[in-house]
Amino acid sequence: METLPIAHSLYLQRRKSLHLFYPPFVETGNTTAHASFSDFGLSPSLLTSLAEMGMENPTSIQLQGIPQIMAGHDIFGIAPTGTGKTAAYLLPLLHKLKYAQGDAARALILAPTRELVTQITGEIERLTAFVDIRVVELYGGLGPKTQMEELQKGCDIIVATPGRFMDLYLRGEIIVKELRTLILDEADKMMDMGFMPQIRRMLEVIPSKKRQNLLFSATLPAKVEQLSEEFLEFPVKIEVQPQATPAETVSQVLYETPNLKTKINLLYHFLQKEQNIERVMIFTKTRRNADAVYHFLERKKLGEIRVIHANKGQNTRLNSIEAFKAGGVRILVATDVMARGIDVQDVSHVINFDVPLIYEDYVHRIGRTGRALKTGASITFADPAEMHHIAKIESLIRQPIPRATIPDQVEMPPTPREEKQTQDQAIDAQKRRDNPDFKGAFHEKKQRKFSSKKRAPKKR
Repeated sequence: METLPIAHSLYLQRRKSLHLFYPPFVETGNTTAHASFSDFGLSPSLLTSLAEMGMENPTSIQLQGIPQIMAGHDIFGIAPTGTGKTAAYLLPLLHKLKYAQGDAARALILAPTRELVTQITGEIERLTAFVDIRVVELYGGLGPKTQMEELQKGCDIIVATPGRFMDLYLRGEIIVKELRTLILDEADKMMDMGFMPQIRRMLEVIPSKKRQNLLFSATLPAKVEQLSEEFLEFPVKIEVQPQATPAETVSQVLYETPNLKTKINLLYHFLQKEQNIERVMIFTKTRRNADAVYHFLERKKLGEIRVIHANKGQNTRLNSIEAFKAGGVRILVATDVMARGIDVQDVSHVINFDVPLIYEDYVHRIGRTGRALKTGASITFADPAEMHHIAKIESLIRQPIPRATIPDQVEMPPTPREEKQTQDQAIDAQKRRDNPDFKGAFHEKKQRKFSSKKRAPKKR
């Protein structure tokens, strides 16, 4: 068996010893007990901005992360969506940058989607209302000319998607020699979206000397752990809740629905105004379902409604999100493009019209409500084929999702033959994945018929 060189072995031992675990900090009501932002020694301008934003007490990830980041440690932060991790890394970063300086960026924040890039940029602009810090956002979906012009004016922070960053770097538009902080936000989503090659290339070209690295993720799949080993230097690991755990402020309920028509009828039942669902996000697993739900609800006149998915233009998606945030839109229908990182306050309900096939996305979906320690509710519909995925989700989140009975006033028509066949085929496919020896429902039916014939007594 090949042995590691002694120096490398000691390096790995040292790395492991510095992976510290922080137990969850106890939350009391809407505040964190015995802590305030002034305890961190942040600059007066940041404290003024926080006061203007109505942020008085740090959340768990902020309480535990800010001092470690300000001390210069690399950080591996694992926290559910909606726990305030964006401010956890922005506050110490902005405290360190202090004011605009030079032409080349000193910090780079990477995020998986344009929506999240825009949200992070907005948070920076709110926090720097009383100080001069320049931020440029880079993302695909539109021509790079305007972004190149912004870079040429000089900036302190770049917030970017990995693909667009590498595109502009290879064009010679981005200077990386001054980068001293590199932050990866929603690392698990970046892995899901296949950004690992671009991130590896970036790590090769960005100077590593005197650079602080921060990695934040809501879940901890194997790819993220692998990335942390390549990317972080002697990191402090902060985990404020067990991974893939829904926020405790979100109530969950599951309705077992026999077919699509019952889902539609149940959705209409919940969205009638007497049900007191004020602002709701409805998640579907396909663009086709999202459009179908949107058109159905639009005909029912249940309030202002928008739909967003990958086929919608970037401006349309952003305008829909802004209208939803402003309160002009009551219902937002979306695919999982919206499941992560989008911070909309006061979402009262999330409805999973379809069960997600990426099980971690269940946590991210329902994390759109119950944000910033407020309460929220999650409602999930599951047909017989989706119950297989529900079992997997319950295993992931380590808790059962409470069942509820479909109200009597909701019509439950018979399942059409074609839809029943599709469900049966999906169940067969799931069983084959779990058990390669499974032959299928038709084979089982044939075997049972053959066995019964074999056992039948002969007539005399």
